[in-house]
Amino acid sequence: MDLKIVKIENPHQLNLILGQSHFIKTVEDMHEAIVATVPGAKFGLAFCEASDVCLVRHSGTDPELLELAKKNAFALAAGHSFIVFMRDMYPINVLNTIKNLPEVCRIFCATANPVEVIIGETGQGRGILGVIDGFKSKGIETDADIQKRKELLRMIGYKH
Repeated sequence: MDLKIVKIENPHQLNLILGQSHFIKTVEDMHEAIVATVPGAKFGLAFCEASDVCLVRHSGTDPELLELAKKNAFALAAGHSFIVFMRDMYPINVLNTIKNLPEVCRIFCATANPVEVIIGETGQGRGILGVIDGFKSKGIETDADIQKRKELLRMIGYKH
């Protein structure tokens, strides 16, 4: 087995969700779920089909995000993986909806951080072994850091 690192191309530090599914209807179901959860959602999604013709299947509402999703999915070329890029919304808005789709097996990350994907490749194909999401920890939060975190969450409306 060969190990490879694939860096997710995300020039505008957009939020993304990277996961694994198991069925070709993932693309349609995920598209429907996202637009039903966030009216007016701007996103692009791509899914790496792992049998038959093994195409990158895709859908979305934003042409730029759709191109970014297709390009990254093809770079990954990892069986039954999917990637969703989004604008003007956050993974927290759609993550549970996506996780509850019957064909979704797992979520590797949901982030706007730089992402590196660890790929295992054999003669048969490729699979995602894990991800590097962002950077390593630099310390432990202080009381002042706790206060800043709490203020931020209240300022952006996620806590009262």
